[in-house]
Amino acid sequence: MAYSKNQMVEVTIKDIGVDGEGIGHIDGYTFFIKDAVIGDTVSAKIMKSTKSYAYARLEKVIMPSPFRVSPKCGIARSCGGCQIQALSYKKQLEYKQNKVRNNLKRIGGFDDKLLDWITDGIVGMDEPWNYRNKAVYPVGYDKEGKLIAGFYAGHTHNIVAGEECAIGAKGDKEVLDIILEHMRKNKIEPYNEETGEGIVRHILLRKGFASGERMVCIVINRRSGADAYRVKGKSFEQGRYKGIPQSSKEKYRKEQEISGGYGMAEKATDSRVWITEKEFIEGQGELLAVLSRIEGMTSVSININNENTNVILGKETYCIWGKPYITDTIQVRDMTKPGCPVTGRKLEFHISPQSFYQVNPVQTEKLYSLALGYAGLTGKEAVWDLYCGIGTISLFLAGNAGKIYGVEVVPQAIEDARDNARRNGIENAKFFVGKAEEVLPQFYSMGDGIRSDRAGASAGDISGNAGDSAGDMRHPDVIVVDPPRKGCDEECLRTMVSMSPERIVYVSCDSATLARDLRFLTTNGYKLVKVRAVDMFPNTVHVETVVCLSQQKPDDHIEIEINLDEIDATSTETKATYKEIQDWVQEKYGFHVTNLNIAQVKQIHGIIERENYNKAKSADSKQPGCPEEKVKAIEDAMRHFQMID
Repeated sequence: MAYSKNQMVEVTIKDIGVDGEGIGHIDGYTFFIKDAVIGDTVSAKIMKSTKSYAYARLEKVIMPSPFRVSPKCGIARSCGGCQIQALSYKKQLEYKQNKVRNNLKRIGGFDDKLLDWITDGIVGMDEPWNYRNKAVYPVGYDKEGKLIAGFYAGHTHNIVAGEECAIGAKGDKEVLDIILEHMRKNKIEPYNEETGEGIVRHILLRKGFASGERMVCIVINRRSGADAYRVKGKSFEQGRYKGIPQSSKEKYRKEQEISGGYGMAEKATDSRVWITEKEFIEGQGELLAVLSRIEGMTSVSININNENTNVILGKETYCIWGKPYITDTIQVRDMTKPGCPVTGRKLEFHISPQSFYQVNPVQTEKLYSLALGYAGLTGKEAVWDLYCGIGTISLFLAGNAGKIYGVEVVPQAIEDARDNARRNGIENAKFFVGKAEEVLPQFYSMGDGIRSDRAGASAGDISGNAGDSAGDMRHPDVIVVDPPRKGCDEECLRTMVSMSPERIVYVSCDSATLARDLRFLTTNGYKLVKVRAVDMFPNTVHVETVVCLSQQKPDDHIEIEINLDEIDATSTETKATYKEIQDWVQEKYGFHVTNLNIAQVKQIHGIIERENYNKAKSADSKQPGCPEEKVKAIEDAMRHFQMID
């Protein structure tokens, strides 16, 4: 049956899509229906149709699912943030566990028996609300011309008013109300994306859950130049105390002195947040007077973004009150015990407006503690941490490792990482600026001639430091990787394999790209030994995953039965070594094949008998096969060495 736009259909939802949409079928035709929950029977209006599927809008829930719950947020459907808030939390966890598993099966090629053996249950939250320590609120006008802050509706830039987010930190509404009222009073216009006019683009809020410290960063549209930050001819010094009660002035002055900002024209901090005396918006002193009275308020800054872009933060950030950062603490947890109790070890981090810092501090402790456990450190190992951000995972591992080397492309993050290492008294961690896919191959290829300046780091970070070894850096015991959603660059993966670490710990925010990268690693000498999902983002479709891979050693895992009486000294087995085959394939085809790949192709041609190479703990678990392109390349090599016809 053909379906057309605006047609009404009645559908029972049988599954959930990757974006949280309900999936139902009528006579083999598929419907994707946003806001429908698995188990619902709904009435929906078709918005777009093709020959085999259609997208439809939920009009009415005819028979609610037993898994349907009332959303806690009143704008859950219109806001694009919480896609599955109407689904019970228990069912959310089941959905996310299945999402990871299905990607590992479909994309990674891992079978059910192996996944049954190596997968642990998803790590959920006891209270899946008000968990975010960071929120960014766009500012604009609604259809009635009222100034609002909120969130973008799904797949649009239409702002849905929402000053009290159900998953945001408690207290955000108070800050937003103060800033919006100040904008109304002083006739400060919000930024208009279409015209490029207006001042305030976004309001970024952070909260340290352990420290209670709060940060406000107002993102504005201002031109550059010497006079850009003067409002109606007033300097910041003239306006800084306007509206501040006498009792608050001394406190304000002292906090500026503590942060290094009072009496100075400008000062750059380690995280490139400038402490300044400039005035950026009308009535700035009055606004600061009110914000400073909020409990926990520690930092207020202005970020300048003049670009016509979807990127939220610009390159310039100025601290106008308090410190240029907030402080928060995360603790190591014992993930082997019920309730994941803290171990007593804790780390303190400085967080600037630009810092990458996981938004769910409760689950972050569990996520990184899992990574620490999977790394299997004893205190002697050399470890690379790729995509290290401000060093959170690196410093988590440092207490159990010999040496930690972190790489991150954002210079500000590396400055924060080094600062955080000093703050926590950690001396065995070193950090380098650059793309992981560029820095790691450089370090590996340069061998004993490593120079840190050529690897994107400051000269002297390695050279001349006792305890740093080119061997440790080229052949670490463990590599930990926490890439962005797109996953690892293939050159980075190849270098990881060449470095031959005993273990690889992969922390992923996208199980689809994780599965793709695991397929590469497991066909190049590694086996997947542990998988566990962590629900970092309750009520959304997103899920983090931590996996552990261990190096496959051919002499540990190949069992070959040889009858010496049947061997001819000129038999085909003696005509080329594994290394010779690998070198030949690399030279002719430009890619690497593993001993496992070669053994698999030999078995195809009956040259060797092997039993369960790369054998898993599950006796009848299948292992990933050799890719077709590698089979052909190895067969060509074997013909070259006259091993096969």
